[in-house]
Amino acid sequence: MSQLNESQDRENPEQSQGAVLDVQGLTKRYSGGVFKRNSIEALRGIDLQAGQGEVFGILGPNGAGKTTLIKVLLGVVKPTSGIAHLFGQSVGSVEARKRVGYLPESLRIDRHHTARSALAYYGRLSGMNATAISKRTDELLDLVGLAGRDRESVSRFSKGMYQRLGLAQALMHDPDLLILDEPTDGLDPVGRNGVRRVIEALREQGKTIFLNSHILQEVELVCTRVAILARGKIRGVGSVEELTHHLSSETYLLHIESNRPSECADQIESLAQQIELDTERLSYREVTDGQFELHVSLNERSQLDALVDCLRENQNSIQHLEKKRPSLEDLFMQLVGDHGGRTE
Repeated sequence: MSQLNESQDRENPEQSQGAVLDVQGLTKRYSGGVFKRNSIEALRGIDLQAGQGEVFGILGPNGAGKTTLIKVLLGVVKPTSGIAHLFGQSVGSVEARKRVGYLPESLRIDRHHTARSALAYYGRLSGMNATAISKRTDELLDLVGLAGRDRESVSRFSKGMYQRLGLAQALMHDPDLLILDEPTDGLDPVGRNGVRRVIEALREQGKTIFLNSHILQEVELVCTRVAILARGKIRGVGSVEELTHHLSSETYLLHIESNRPSECADQIESLAQQIELDTERLSYREVTDGQFELHVSLNERSQLDALVDCLRENQNSIQHLEKKRPSLEDLFMQLVGDHGGRTE
């Protein structure tokens, strides 16, 4: 018996009580080469838990292992080792899969369908009867904002409408867990806002949502917790506030007025060298004649003190100094750094 079957068939005393999604020590290794001697570790010891009503975001660069993780949760790919449960059942089991809805990154719906006929098709695939399909279709069309457009050909739909229909098909059988792969990719701000409002409504209904996205701002707005993945390993997990609290660098915004505006840009670059600050961690722009905004990311408070002293010594007046709230992008870059990704 394989290591996977042994680990999943035995009772797991450490399984999180009541967890909708519970992953422990999950690994996936792909063999390669002519004699299968070369291998790629797509997942390396993943530990994740998500509870009811959570919107859990997974972030990572291309090749980090995000797609492999989703395929494991869907039961499409078998892990090499470790434990993966949905609702206390092994991933891929009939019981678990019945409670999961999935929106793939590139959903394709035949052009002859309308929104209503497409949902009826997916309802039949889920084993629903005609009465249940009709009732559920009306509910979902209203939820995703397609009521009144339900008899139009999907070929006439905008990308935002198409994506909202994709959400509806994933919800057709009323799943408890929704797995969304890049749900707002390619959408304009209006389309992203529409999808975000649907996700928020689902969360209020107690649905658990596992979301993969590369749009950091969207994840920051909608997710209750986030996991950052790089080279098959979790680099950080928690709420955005919890994770950014531990950032080693802090960002400040300074408004300065220079008596010698023509020399200010050169002065700032010179000051960065004096306090041994990488130029990539400092940016500035001239707001009006003689007025500058300076953004700087610092590892130590002493660097800020030195920067302020140098600015004043060079006849610059500091009008305002503000500590900026760390962003998810700041967190992502610090945790991922040069780790990058590899083929999923």
